[in-house]
Amino acid sequence: MPLFEYTARNAANGQIQKGQVDVKSREEVSAYLRKNRMMLVSVREAPKKVSLGGSMGKGRVKTRDIVIFTRQFATMINAGLPLVQSLTILADQTENKLLQEVTKAVVHDVESGNTLADAFSKHPRAFSSLYVNMVAAGEAGGILDTILLRLATFLEKSDALIRKVKGAMIYPTVIFSVAFIAIAVLLIFVIPTFQSMFASVNLELPLPTRVVIGMSHILIGFWWAIAGTAAGIVFALKRYYATTDGQRRIDGMLLKAPVLGDILRKSAVSRFTRTLGTLISSGVSILDGLEITAKTAGNMVIHDAVMESRQSIAGGETISAPLAKSQVFPPMVISMIAVGEQTGGLDEMLTKIADFYDEEVDVAVSSLLSLMEPVMIVVLGVLVGGMVVAMYLPIFDMMNAVQ
Repeated sequence: MPLFEYTARNAANGQIQKGQVDVKSREEVSAYLRKNRMMLVSVREAPKKVSLGGSMGKGRVKTRDIVIFTRQFATMINAGLPLVQSLTILADQTENKLLQEVTKAVVHDVESGNTLADAFSKHPRAFSSLYVNMVAAGEAGGILDTILLRLATFLEKSDALIRKVKGAMIYPTVIFSVAFIAIAVLLIFVIPTFQSMFASVNLELPLPTRVVIGMSHILIGFWWAIAGTAAGIVFALKRYYATTDGQRRIDGMLLKAPVLGDILRKSAVSRFTRTLGTLISSGVSILDGLEITAKTAGNMVIHDAVMESRQSIAGGETISAPLAKSQVFPPMVISMIAVGEQTGGLDEMLTKIADFYDEEVDVAVSSLLSLMEPVMIVVLGVLVGGMVVAMYLPIFDMMNAVQ
């Protein structure tokens, strides 16, 4: 992500301010300045050697490190420690080098007169837009320690949900990888040995044996073409998924996939409701909350539905109607959100929905794993066992001929 240097005029007092921000494009620099009530004068990409608190470094700060940072920060603020002193202590004691550099940069920005939220916003690889907006709400309301504790809880639950979904995908991936390696070893090293033995006795081979030997010839003779084709397909899919239309189509297909689609849908509902509920309860406006939630949805179909809800709210209508139109959210979720809007307790209702769907994801993951185990055993047995039987069929024929 490039680092931009900007010069802007403060709309309140007309003073010229200079700074740096780590965002994707010049348009996002303009959006950032508008949000902070500043008018852009000039912007340019910073030289590569410039690094704001390690933000130019590769990778992101792990969620677990941010959770620990946030909880410790909240404890120190609640105990009455000054902001700069708390951040300095956190910078000295964190073991994550990137987070340490980012925190030192935040300390410098806060000492220079920036708000804590503005300082955090310059480091999106460590602090998301959701994090920044909640901190801004905490600063404005004088409840920064409460907001930080709420943030830490949210991040922990969000991270746990992501781990559950990833855990559901690890098992079948490992099994299929082992099966692929086992089949490749058989075709490349074992089958040619049997073929040489059969060729020495001039025995007419059964059809299954000929098929397996043909597969061995193809893999040995054209492995480079197979590997190139597979790499090309993966590359093409990645390029297609990088486009808005491609992401929308692939995400839509994933949501409709059997078993896995159910897990992804439930996890998306849980993430949406928990994120929006946390933002609203922290004092972030509903329009800003929906925009942030859409960006963190992780699914383009969900993103589109949430942004339509934002437009609906801006037009004086309800959130629930556009969500119902998307056909992504279950009827129960739509009904509960509608009740929350009518009663004025939308944040509490969203949190209840998130808690319910966290449990639903647990059940769905357990069901997937219990279903996958027998399926994997059968698939492996048919593939490997079928190849072994195909190679032993001619041996049985030879034994019958001898008798």
